[in-house]
Amino acid sequence: MLVNRRRVLATGALAVASSLLLGACGSSDDSGSDDSSSGSTTLTMWVDAERAPALKDAAASFKKDKDVEVKLVIKDFQSARDDFITQVPTGKGPDMIVGPHDWVGKFVQNGVVAPLELGDKAGDFEDAAVQAMTYEGKTYGLPYAIENVALVRNTALLDTPAQTMDDVVAAGNGVVKAGKAKYPFLVGLDPKQGDPYHLYGIQTSYGAPVFERNDAGDYDPNQLGLGNPGGVEFAKDLAAWSKAGALNPSITGDIAKTAFNKGESPYFLTGPWNVPDMQKAGLEIAIDPIPTGGDEAATPFIGVNGFFISSKATNALAASEFVLNYLSTEDAQDALFKTGGRPPALKASFEKAASDPIVAAFGEIGKTGAPMPAIPQMDAVWADWGATELDIIKGKVDPATAWPKMVQSVQSKVAG
Repeated sequence: MLVNRRRVLATGALAVASSLLLGACGSSDDSGSDDSSSGSTTLTMWVDAERAPALKDAAASFKKDKDVEVKLVIKDFQSARDDFITQVPTGKGPDMIVGPHDWVGKFVQNGVVAPLELGDKAGDFEDAAVQAMTYEGKTYGLPYAIENVALVRNTALLDTPAQTMDDVVAAGNGVVKAGKAKYPFLVGLDPKQGDPYHLYGIQTSYGAPVFERNDAGDYDPNQLGLGNPGGVEFAKDLAAWSKAGALNPSITGDIAKTAFNKGESPYFLTGPWNVPDMQKAGLEIAIDPIPTGGDEAATPFIGVNGFFISSKATNALAASEFVLNYLSTEDAQDALFKTGGRPPALKASFEKAASDPIVAAFGEIGKTGAPMPAIPQMDAVWADWGATELDIIKGKVDPATAWPKMVQSVQSKVAG
């Protein structure tokens, strides 16, 4: 049976009949595979340098078991999505790609990604992870990690958590006034676009999500939650927290990370990706929920990373086999966690990772979050949203007028 199965994968002869084959075949890639037939025995995957080492064992096992090589092609994360969209239709894209769930909308819109039938395996993953990879009723990716931000607290500077953002700012300023810290609160801000992503959980406590959801639970591009009354209240508080020294437009993500690791602030609003360096710096930290500003619960964005299969994969059956049966294993998901530190999407792997209280805390906070919208209209939101928040933090505009003006601009762009 093993010999026969290897032959099937190598020739693609059963591709049409297979329930796993949901994409079209027939492209070549731009990274060394010269077999463009449906039975290519070489697959390529675009992956960033951080995650590539964690995938080598799975690729080696697949080569041994199925006689199909998986080439891991290092790709710059910033350009990967757009290059994938551009190259797949021309036959120059990879067979698979690693990326976040919020790429799905653009991928589907451009017809470059194939649906993936998880079947019984769906139950092995956290529900939120599968939901994030689902677009218009179809699942398009195999999740491997869930990430979200939380409020990281240096327990040597503050030994008790605060519930509201006002309390966080007051406690942080108390530490500064005592001469024990330089900054009351840290969050990285892009010098041109601010950072709506990190601040989003606080914003949602005002009842102002970026988009509302329809009855099916999908984000509705026709219902821009940014325009809800709470949006202006959030904007006003952004200005107040900035005046109190908690939001500094000169502090980028790298500066914030360095300052926190030096013990210069009791608080850092960030994600699990920065925890390893905190531990190397010898900090004792606690992971607190996102502080609220309004009367509702804070709902941070959830980001789900996973694997996607090209709609023009050279051997879609083999690609599906690799993704579904080799990257869904505990070994593969454990390796990815050890490399990136992001809580696994596979329940069995998360249970092991959650023996670390920091991982467990991020995971619990993530359960209160919502997947970042994967709808294509999201691309029309970020620029105005971030720039307006930054201008408010800098004190350049009146929050009560700038926020509605931003909403009007975003609405026109979303409408096309």
